[in-house]
Amino acid sequence: MMAYGPHQTLPIKPRTTMAIKQKSAIFEFSSLLTVLLLLICSCAYIREMRPTIFDNVVVPGEPIRHTGIYGMLWKLSRIGERLSPYVSACCMVMALHILFIK
Repeated sequence: MMAYGPHQTLPIKPRTTMAIKQKSAIFEFSSLLTVLLLLICSCAYIREMRPTIFDNVVVPGEPIRHTGIYGMLWKLSRIGERLSPYVSACCMVMALHILFIK
């Protein structure tokens, strides 16, 4: 161990590794697809368990409007219901991609 005087400074080591910045899942295409598939599957499952969860309060005589965040979740659940073979195939492809390529 070296003793340093009042006018000596500690030696500075050069940086060999830079800090890795974490990216959000929105900024990578494969992560964005994964999040979208998870949302579709989750919304379809939740709607299957509770069919009226994404519906707004129904006023008699007016059509049901699906707006806002519940409207978006309702649309995702409809995609999951109607396109379930394609969604499940995409989930399988994404799982293989995450397991073996990423």
